[in-house]
Amino acid sequence: MSVFIDGDSRVVVQGITGRDGSFHARQMIEYGTRVVAGVTPGKGGQVFDDDVPVFDTVEEAVEEEGAEVSVIFVPARFAADAIFEAADSGIGLVVCITEGIPVRDMMRVMPYLEERDVRLIGPNCPGLIVPGRAKVGILPGQIVREGSVGIVSRSGTLTYEVIHQLSSRDIGQSTCVGIGGDPIIGTDFVDCLRAFEEDDETEAVVLIGEIGGTDEQVAARWASENLGKPLVGFIAGQTAPPGRRMGHAGAIISGAEGTAAEKMSAFRDLGIEVAERPSDIGEIVRDWMEDGR
Repeated sequence: MSVFIDGDSRVVVQGITGRDGSFHARQMIEYGTRVVAGVTPGKGGQVFDDDVPVFDTVEEAVEEEGAEVSVIFVPARFAADAIFEAADSGIGLVVCITEGIPVRDMMRVMPYLEERDVRLIGPNCPGLIVPGRAKVGILPGQIVREGSVGIVSRSGTLTYEVIHQLSSRDIGQSTCVGIGGDPIIGTDFVDCLRAFEEDDETEAVVLIGEIGGTDEQVAARWASENLGKPLVGFIAGQTAPPGRRMGHAGAIISGAEGTAAEKMSAFRDLGIEVAERPSDIGEIVRDWMEDGR
């Protein structure tokens, strides 16, 4: 069992002939992901790397190759239409790597996906990886190890750092999910925590948040009431000044509730352990493993 994808997931790459799409499609294939098709309008009939058929539409990729997961590497101005197309074609999981999608576009996308029961991860995210089985997106496969710690993060770079901290201590991961840091995203912290709770292969969870919004506080409350596995949190942006966006479009402090200190306090008030630094996470999880938690 795993979270959202597994080794049998059949993936179509929207934008496979572009610079980023082609590079990361090769990385996914080399990792063992079942990339069964690519889509670039106007280039249908081509073959990517002598093995992957390219279609003009996602509908063709679904009909001809049984694609069920889409990963999107198209420019921001076309990304919303790419998501709509995937949903209309019967894709159940859409992973949108594209950054810079206008908020107004995502406001149209989300109710459309909800009506069709399509899960979106992202946008502006690194995707997800199940170590040893499959990766969909840009997470580097060489740093992960197979294991039992689930990771969910708003920050791609910090995801890599935490994976490294765990792997360097011989602590493997079950599934790692980068949900993205835009103001409007699809799958959120609670969605991932719920999936990890239901996943028999996940024994502990790391949640990596950042300043801005209240998603971390909502996740902490849900975890305190529903998560039966150890959880450690880390909040990036502890020295960020109020009113200034830091990195992600959603990472801006407004008033007091979006600060790192407020988020960390919310976790601690609910009995959830919080790491002060990313390097502390590996030590905390290692202690859990040694204690048999």
